Amino acid sequence: MKKLRQSIANVLEQSWYTKSGLTLFLRPISWVYIGIVVIRRVMYRLSILKATRLPIPVIIVGNITVGGTGKTPLVIWLANYLKQAGFKPGIISRGYAGNARQWPQQVRPDADPVMVGDEALVIARRTHCPMAVGPDRAAAANALLKHASIDVIISDDGLQHYALERTIEIAVIDGVRRLGNGFCLPAGPLRECKSRLQNVDFIVTNGSAVQEEYAMRYVGDTAINLCNREERALAEFKPAQVTAIAGIGNPDRFFNFLRVHGIRLISKAFPDHHYFQRNELNFPASEVLMMTEKDAVKCERFAQTNWWYVPISVDMPGEFGMKILSLMESRHGQKDT
Repeated sequence: MKKLRQSIANVLEQSWYTKSGLTLFLRPISWVYIGIVVIRRVMYRLSILKATRLPIPVIIVGNITVGGTGKTPLVIWLANYLKQAGFKPGIISRGYAGNARQWPQQVRPDADPVMVGDEALVIARRTHCPMAVGPDRAAAANALLKHASIDVIISDDGLQHYALERTIEIAVIDGVRRLGNGFCLPAGPLRECKSRLQNVDFIVTNGSAVQEEYAMRYVGDTAINLCNREERALAEFKPAQVTAIAGIGNPDRFFNFLRVHGIRLISKAFPDHHYFQRNELNFPASEVLMMTEKDAVKCERFAQTNWWYVPISVDMPGEFGMKILSLMESRHGQKDT
């Protein structure tokens, strides 16, 4: 049954980014979906549904499409940027794929990804910021305010989570796939109509940007061994062919990143947030296995000495960070010193 659901999901996703008669068949369902989305948003605007306002600024880093666009690396960059600017950021997230019995959950660098989710653990390790996850982001934010000294909250995803009021909205889009066929679910990849982008404060593009967008560039030229934490330049892997796996929203982005660095590879894609089992990665001991950092946190417990992960950071224009600070000050008052 799981394989059947995944096959259906793959067919749907392929139709979103290619010409397909399936999208026309699904359009009526999309209209119903759009109606529900619009009604829900209006109810929040009219205060029929109540939204939580926090005493500190809230920055949402989200998207309007299904699938990976690069939100998590941008959250990491933003948290570290704000720390360098003198702020004390806290981070909240859905904790997607986490199986904790109670929410919200505090996320520390030694947390179990099965409980809190893989992306949350990566963020906690890369930022060392207080972090809480849970389906109710307002509850997660209040948990941080209660237990940590913070003066700004960054929400990883949550652009559609209107139960939490926000100071700044940042939408991240895929610079290659963009908005696909432009239709809403299930006929297309959009969570909201593309006009929603007119209301956000910043649009960050993972790749080539157009006017009024900020280009986000992936950087990283090293691999880290899962067993002994040895760090090695990617260039050292060029002579041999490696096996690369990725269980992320857009696996091709990772595979192409490796190819740009001159690495010859055999690629194997898995579903996003896939929890790997040892028998799925039964490759010869002489063969190098390379994976994303998000996948590595789930494979550490049974890692082999020839397994490596590639930590990726992002580079943002200096103007972007300065505008974030300026907007925070104008909308929420100057930071106390």
